[in-house]
Amino acid sequence: MEEEAAEAESQQLESKRTKLCVLLGSAILQLPIWGFAMSYGVFQEYYVNNWTLKGDRGSTGLIGTTANGVMYLSMPFLFALFTRRWAHRRQIAALCGTVIACASFFASSYSSTVGHLITTQGITSALGCALIYSPTTLSLGEWYSTSNRALAYGVVLSCKNIVGTTCPFLIRGLIDAYGFRTALRVWTAIVGGTSALAIFLIPTHPSRLAIRQTRARTIPWTFLRHKSIYFYSTAIIFQSSGYGIPQTYLSTYAKDILLLSQTSGTLMLALFNVPGIIASLFFGWLSDTSRVTLSPQTVSSIPPLICALATFLFWGLTSEGNIALLILFSLTFGFFSGGYSATWGGMLKQLERESAERNEAVDPGMLYGLLNGVRGVGYASGGFAGVELLRLGTVSVNRRFGYGTEYGGLILFTGLSSLLGGWVILSRWYPRRGLALLQRML
Repeated sequence: MEEEAAEAESQQLESKRTKLCVLLGSAILQLPIWGFAMSYGVFQEYYVNNWTLKGDRGSTGLIGTTANGVMYLSMPFLFALFTRRWAHRRQIAALCGTVIACASFFASSYSSTVGHLITTQGITSALGCALIYSPTTLSLGEWYSTSNRALAYGVVLSCKNIVGTTCPFLIRGLIDAYGFRTALRVWTAIVGGTSALAIFLIPTHPSRLAIRQTRARTIPWTFLRHKSIYFYSTAIIFQSSGYGIPQTYLSTYAKDILLLSQTSGTLMLALFNVPGIIASLFFGWLSDTSRVTLSPQTVSSIPPLICALATFLFWGLTSEGNIALLILFSLTFGFFSGGYSATWGGMLKQLERESAERNEAVDPGMLYGLLNGVRGVGYASGGFAGVELLRLGTVSVNRRFGYGTEYGGLILFTGLSSLLGGWVILSRWYPRRGLALLQRML
């Protein structure tokens, strides 16, 4: 009896140790997966101000949003692939993704045309990063499936925002010291080293390895009959289509419109990501805790609605030399948009609860992959819209404020998409509140 108790205690300690390693590995992986995409504004500013490439200069704005879009769009397919059938090959797949990402970043250092940059930085490197992200994130969700899953996602997302805060300065320093080509080669080495280290810290959960020995390999799709998944997906599309625009253009806006230095432009990008460190933990806790009685719908509608207000009142009303409002926008928008993904834990719990009430099976990993996929739709559509809106120019004759600059269309699009991201949720679960909100805004 004592031996059995000792063995059980040993297994429990081993499980806790493994979960800690999984959390640590997932945190480290945020650097190679998201470092480039979240810092692309620094490269965008460099490309525009030091033009040596062949092709349309404005098209470089597509690279950052395309990279995010490709990563997220590929996730439903990759999550479906590694959820069950290929679960035993997750680490191999992640290592293959590392090779693809490294080869792409290295090849992009030799780019001489915009098309080659878009292909290597916006598409193939993103596919490699998605191949790292998908199998390792599935394992994270499985190791934390019984408790604190939303909080675990929040911790990892906080590390993602730490990456978004520090990487702009790292990349700016590399570019200033060595030029963008050598900077990309150094970044290749960083991606390779950190990815290889972290991947081996994330073993596949034993429950998934056991599935390989059985015939139960099919993924349950009954959740597609629930209306909730479509409302949540629509809200995520709207929110993400506006989220990528400040991330891409905030640095150039600070330099072109507020006449700030390159260092100040990089600082704006960092300030955009700093609040997300706390926000991800906060919204992850808010989605998990029983101390605060807020529904998943309420929690997930708060970030996009506040982002809409911040865009209209702060970014839209900035003027030349008025750095205070832009800082306020960066901090406010960055906090609420940075914490938005952490609310997905609450969404997943609600969708799981709906399936349980109908006695239906559901795979949380597949659900999470699907939510990431629809976010990719938003990123991609927002990226293409951003390029066209920048060409469109002003939406106001008053050039004193942001609306009257060539970034006016981008500002309006960001605010409206964020507003719709919150309104969709309210209109589904709180119709009167959603209608009242829309009437006030219009």
